[in-house]
Amino acid sequence: MSGRGLEREQLESLVWETISRIPPGKVTTYGAIAHSVGMPRGARMIGWLLHSVPEELDLPCHRVVNSQGFLSGGWNFGHPEIMRALLLEEDVPFAGEFRVAIRECLWLPEDGAGLPAANEMHDFDLIPGS
Repeated sequence: MSGRGLEREQLESLVWETISRIPPGKVTTYGAIAHSVGMPRGARMIGWLLHSVPEELDLPCHRVVNSQGFLSGGWNFGHPEIMRALLLEEDVPFAGEFRVAIRECLWLPEDGAGLPAANEMHDFDLIPGS
């Protein structure tokens, strides 16, 4: 069991659904996804789950970055340059070669309480280390 007492399959389903809703031109973080599924300290687990996303789901996993905006999952695409290219095609702004300008493009998923996605500057306090 994990997050809210969910079985792995249930957790995966929630995570995949959340990733499917990240709009083009926006990114979210492992921590924001973890928070939204009831696992506020589960960012690392979300990262591990992203290693096992079924290819046939065709999810925009390239839109998930770490809390600082770094393309920490870039090697899942072969090289971070591939992830960067996918994000640039969507006009995601960058603050460095492999770091998005997260304050300009952050999308926060709804959390377990049903709060709407929040994209205001004061919502960065929900993300550890920001």
